[in-house]
Amino acid sequence: MKNFLKKSSLFAVLTTLILINYSCKPTAQSIVDECIELHGGKKYEDLGVDFDFRNMHYTLENRKGQYTYTRMQMDSSGHKIVDVVTNDSFSRNIDGVKIPLADSMAKKYTNSVNSVAYFFLLPKPLNDPAVNKELIGEAKIKGKEYYKIKVRFNKEGGGKDHNDVFMYWIEKESKSMDYFAYSYETSGGGIRFREAFNQKTLNGIKFSDYKNYGFEDLKTKLEDLDVLFEQNKIPLKSEIVNLNVNIK
Repeated sequence: MKNFLKKSSLFAVLTTLILINYSCKPTAQSIVDECIELHGGKKYEDLGVDFDFRNMHYTLENRKGQYTYTRMQMDSSGHKIVDVVTNDSFSRNIDGVKIPLADSMAKKYTNSVNSVAYFFLLPKPLNDPAVNKELIGEAKIKGKEYYKIKVRFNKEGGGKDHNDVFMYWIEKESKSMDYFAYSYETSGGGIRFREAFNQKTLNGIKFSDYKNYGFEDLKTKLEDLDVLFEQNKIPLKSEIVNLNVNIK
């Protein structure tokens, strides 16, 4: 009887330890949550940002889920063009006059503005409702250990490019998002791999510029990009640099 009780107690202890260990294992969601917390957390919910990118001035405002993204540029004739994107609308003004646009053009400009906002605000968009996250493994890049998070999008709410696939490398210790990659199918398709540099924190928001590497085809798997990057086998395409960043 004593042996039975001892075995029962040991079994209970082992079961408890297994359950504790299982509950402590990181998931894609828990890793992304920690990453977002590091990069800004709740500060994203009441945010005002403006910066210059490729000769255009952007303003991103988010007030508890209600956002307004504005892009201002000057055309070759000196006319001021202002595009405004909100949760449910788009408008274009030229020299202060609202211009009617075909739906196709409105969608094109909306996608363009949203794309710039999406990349600047990463990793916050990784918790959008249309995002499906999967922890697919780990990797080592430049001596640091990373989690590999694969992201796909629902068609509903996933935007025009919902078929694109993304991969994020999140540093295991700090939870910093130092690399990400994506495959796209438009204009023949391609692969891009971005390496964060000039990482800065301003008023609680961490943001980065990026070195932009890639291939002009879809033959390479996103899962293999960390190894190829370590082997210097991904061509450098450009640098993504935001200037005059101001965060309120």
